[in-house]
Formats: sequence, structure tokens, C-alpha cells
Amino acid sequence: QVQLVESGGGLVQVGGSLRLSCAASGSIVSISTMAWYRQGPGKQRELVGFITSGGNTNYADSVKGRFTISRDSAKNTANLQMHSLKPEDTAVYYCNLQTPWKSNYWGQGTQVIVSS
Repeated sequence: QVQLVESGGGLVQVGGSLRLSCAASGSIVSISTMAWYRQGPGKQRELVGFITSGGNTNYADSVKGRFTISRDSAKNTANLQMHSLKPEDTAVYYCNLQTPWKSNYWGQGTQVIVSS
């Protein structure tokens, strides 16, 4: 059984930084891809970026150069470091884990509000 718990959300001013963490439990974490999604007010959930089990990353164009995803295999965590935050980054951020056989698991989400 996989469980994902996000932390680190909150209120930040435009141009500020925030770091989200996702703590994962389960024996398959190390072989799975971990991703961050977000859902803004009135919007559909969208992919922010992901990191594979091998450490390869990919990002949405809207966050490239501002957001960085990392993972700590020893601690089974995935982090999302966000810089130069904009009001349009306001959203609930969700941690996702996808197994090699394409099963998906989700965290409960953490709210990020970027205030101008």
C-alpha cells in the first residue's frame, strides 16, 4: 500500500519561494516516478513536473526555470522547490506516484497561495 503525504504549502508573496515535500511510504517508491500536479481555482488539474526513479526530470513550460523537483531515495521523499512565484501559481498542489505498471497514487494536496 502506497501513502503520500504532502507538506510545506502556505501563503507567499509574489516573487517569493516555497518548498513542498512529499513523504511516500511503500516498497515500490524507489522504482516509481514521482510527480507534482496542481489545480488552480476553476481550472483542471495539470502536471507541474516529474522525476523518474533514475532522477530524470521534466517540467511544464509554465514552471521551467523556476521550479525544481528532487527526490531523496533514502528518505522516500520528493520535493518541489518553487522560486519566483506568481499569482497564477496559486493552486492546490498534489503529489503523485506512478508505478512501472502505471498504477497511480495521490496525496491529499497542499494549498499554495501567492499573494500580490
